[in-house]
Amino acid sequence: MTEALFGSVNYMAEKRSLDACVERQRALASNIANLETPGFRRMDVPAQFRSQLSEAVRRQDVSTMNTLRPSAVVDSSAPARTPDGNSVNLTDELIAMQDNGLEHSLHVQMISGRMSRLRAAISGRMS
Repeated sequence: MTEALFGSVNYMAEKRSLDACVERQRALASNIANLETPGFRRMDVPAQFRSQLSEAVRRQDVSTMNTLRPSAVVDSSAPARTPDGNSVNLTDELIAMQDNGLEHSLHVQMISGRMSRLRAAISGRMS
């Protein structure tokens, strides 16, 4: 029973997307904290994670979703912003943090809605 609820493609996709938001928030916070660290290279969750997750959803492949783990890596596309090689731009990081916060809220609402419907079904208070 719980496998059908928590092992569904939609639930797993939301969970993995939420995991990616959490990991990205850590990376963005680290970037801001290291704004003035000489040679620090910007970190982020690569777009490849999102494309792999999208492909797994398209194929309805829950086993692949179970193995996907978002992780922050050096953003090699970010140019050095200072002579010492630091590639963090505060404005870009703050915008990315706000976008990530909105995405995080969306995924939390989706998962919370699923849990609310489950609680309503269990309690017999379906409307």
